[in-house]
Amino acid sequence: MFSVVLIAALVTCVAGDALPGFLLPGKCAAPDLQDRFDLRRYSGRWYWTHIIENEYLPMETCVHSQYDYSYTDNGFKVRTAGFNSAKEYLRLEGQIYPTKEFPAAHMLLDFPTVFAAPYQVLETDYESYSCIYSCIDTNGFKSEFGFVFSRSPTSDGSAEAKCAAVFAKNGIDFSRFQRVSHNADCIYKA
Repeated sequence: MFSVVLIAALVTCVAGDALPGFLLPGKCAAPDLQDRFDLRRYSGRWYWTHIIENEYLPMETCVHSQYDYSYTDNGFKVRTAGFNSAKEYLRLEGQIYPTKEFPAAHMLLDFPTVFAAPYQVLETDYESYSCIYSCIDTNGFKSEFGFVFSRSPTSDGSAEAKCAAVFAKNGIDFSRFQRVSHNADCIYKA
């Protein structure tokens, strides 16, 4: 389905001489993934500290996710919430789960209002940071997203520093990442 959307976007852009913001020329990186990824340890609340701009994510500030591991589904039921630019509190619910074709650290993101996409855990210590990469390429263009998660909304910067190094090692430009604001007005009830 994403390929159809991507091709439609390319056709539209060629006619209008502009690419949508989520498309870049090139191929996706082939990053190293977390070795022996443990789904159960990954469960719990994650606060988003940095992202590559994502037109499909309506939240901009106070973004956080609750990952509830499901043994029967061998994956997570995920609730993500935060405020949009109009200061409205929004919530998305979906699933993230491994597939038979890839190792556990290479999962599939499946939310009703978002196209299915890869969810690759490049590195995590489960306790303080997680570095996530999602990219699909076709016909010489890529749709590339990245995320830095922390177990604390007031990260001391260790998640940023660790993930910046991980992304750089894997050929992913960390300068494209933007900080996600967390302040006293945040509500964390995803």
